[in-house]
Amino acid sequence: MDEELYQAFITESEESITQLNNSLLSLESNPDDTEAIDDIFRQAHTLKGNFGAMGFDNAATVAHAVEDLLDEIRHGRLDVTAERMDLVFDGMDLIVEILHDIEENGESTIDPTDTVEEIRAAVEDGGDAGNSNTAASDEADRESVDLDTLAANCVDADTLDATTLTHAHVELDAGQMKGVDAGIFLSSIPEDLDVVGANPSRDAIEDGEFGDGFDLFVAERDAAVVESELDGLWKVSTVETTDVSDALAAGDKQVADAGDTPAAESEVDAPASDGSGQSADADGAVDSDSDAASDDAPSVDDGSEGDADEAESTESDEEPESGNEKKKEARSISAVKSVRVDVDQLDELHELVEQLVTSRIKLRNAIDVGQTTALDTLDELDKISSNLQNTVMDMRLIPLKKVFDKFPRLVRDLAREQDKRVSFKVEGADIELDRTILDEISDPLMHVLRNAVDHGIEEPDVREANGKSRTGTIRLSARRQHDTVIVTVEDDGSGIDADAVRDKAVDKGVATREELDQMPDSEVYDYIFHPGFSTNDEITDVSGRGVGMDVVKTTVESLDGSVSVDSEPGEGSTFNIRLPVSVAIIKVLFVQVEDREFGVPIKYIDEISRRDRVQTVNGAEVIVHEETIFPLIRLREALEIDSPEPDDGMVVRIRPDDRQVALHCDGVTKQEEVVVTPLQGPLSGVGGLSGTAVIGDGNVIPILDVSTLALPAESEQAMREFDPSQLPGTTEEAAD
Repeated sequence: MDEELYQAFITESEESITQLNNSLLSLESNPDDTEAIDDIFRQAHTLKGNFGAMGFDNAATVAHAVEDLLDEIRHGRLDVTAERMDLVFDGMDLIVEILHDIEENGESTIDPTDTVEEIRAAVEDGGDAGNSNTAASDEADRESVDLDTLAANCVDADTLDATTLTHAHVELDAGQMKGVDAGIFLSSIPEDLDVVGANPSRDAIEDGEFGDGFDLFVAERDAAVVESELDGLWKVSTVETTDVSDALAAGDKQVADAGDTPAAESEVDAPASDGSGQSADADGAVDSDSDAASDDAPSVDDGSEGDADEAESTESDEEPESGNEKKKEARSISAVKSVRVDVDQLDELHELVEQLVTSRIKLRNAIDVGQTTALDTLDELDKISSNLQNTVMDMRLIPLKKVFDKFPRLVRDLAREQDKRVSFKVEGADIELDRTILDEISDPLMHVLRNAVDHGIEEPDVREANGKSRTGTIRLSARRQHDTVIVTVEDDGSGIDADAVRDKAVDKGVATREELDQMPDSEVYDYIFHPGFSTNDEITDVSGRGVGMDVVKTTVESLDGSVSVDSEPGEGSTFNIRLPVSVAIIKVLFVQVEDREFGVPIKYIDEISRRDRVQTVNGAEVIVHEETIFPLIRLREALEIDSPEPDDGMVVRIRPDDRQVALHCDGVTKQEEVVVTPLQGPLSGVGGLSGTAVIGDGNVIPILDVSTLALPAESEQAMREFDPSQLPGTTEEAAD
């Protein structure tokens, strides 16, 4: 198989599966969402066709069974229930498993029989049960009702004044290029046949996105005439026509009703099971005007019931060791192996390469002619290479949507397993990150979301007793701040019990009781990222082994990012993950300590000032800025450079969002863009250093990690005891 075609098949299938999953979630939240239904069938047709065309019949068979079940739902013969949607999602998970098998081995031997039989049994058994109220009706009556509904949904409102309407079901003897054959057929329809509707849409038909056939609706023509004129056109094998003029009146009513139907929200509401296999609530997606959103009264929890949940909300998770392992694999997120590049960017890249070649030739000639011309050409090369770098870096950026789109399904399934109701909201999915970072951040986000569902959101009865909506809310959002992207996961659950974290920290020996009692809760929360840390005694398939949050911190910091947590008992928790937009090439400020140079990433720096701004508060050296103290880290001491401290020097204040500290150095020299190489092997754990960079003269410069530089012990005590009233009335201005 052609490697390029193979990779395109894998990528397109993954995208179709993700889009199909999200449309299925929309359908589950709002069974009347016709847009979601149309998209579901487009994606299902595409999946089935692609797997079939590539010879992977097992996945095509599953897709066909899923399509059959959804077709029963679309035509009203089955209702949308959480149990039926579970079956559909089981089918989707099996397709993902087959796709991963194909990706790893080039083929798949997975047998889909059991899953397909379960789905088909639901179609056969559920069809009888779902139509018990119309069991006395004959097949013709049911088909007539279905056609009337289909006609009312497909026909444009502008044509509803017609007196007659004919439905034509057309099947083509199409070859491998189904869309081309369908397009030729549509273009060959006589002009006197006024085709006023189609299912699927004409565009979908021309793209080959239909099953055995498709439906057309023709106005003001007798059924026999329509059949006669369509029969014999390009590749037509069968034409079946039915008069559906009665649907015109029904169409008028549906169009009128449609104006009162609110648009579906982009949020996902995961209904809980009541324990008997039935959905506990049939509400649609929770929006800002719904009861679930508006009755989120402040918690009146007295702490007795919430404490346990708060302690559990610090949980960390590990891969399941039960029968759910395959489902876990099916939910996993594949690395981004290809990116879509805008044509304008390619044109710009091509133009810059041409300029680069031209400047290279000019530079070679200039060296022969004289020094002055060569320097001018070097300036020109510098501008071109900068533009080239920016263009290439932009081409590597991928929207977070690529990762975020995987999570609604994850949250929905976890909420079902936990018998909880969760409204999952996503914001900022269009924010872009470098492909490398995007690949790495998916697992940490998955860990945080799993914990938010498992131990952050309370059970519906507990929430109601505490004055909250029965439906909990988890919000995943992203925003850009300078060269940093901040990804936030927040929930309105039970929050984190700081005292439970203190107790566990003492039990594990990571801190003393005295130290912990003096710490503010905001610092105590950081212990949940300690390896093996968990306040939950119960181990579940979702969490409880105390490794997940350690993975979050380790992975984020390896990407030159940071993670912080804030919580309010009884009201919820917020995790903030700060990430660089891109990796490798960064701007750094070179600082001097003795005769050595170190690099500090510019993105962390808030200001540079003289040493005379240093003050002493509660026995510790600090910088004061807007009634906030920034403890001073002397780089000589932190980096263990054994030499006398100079009387002067410079102070670099770090952005408080990254770390509330200031760095003292002998001086600052210059700013440059450098290529950073992360520390490897034994050096990877060295505190205060994140990597190295080779500069123009060939020297290797260490790059400082401001988040792990050691803080003097007296500084920590000073921050805990700090009172703004101790400060003098004014502070000195920062140096230019």
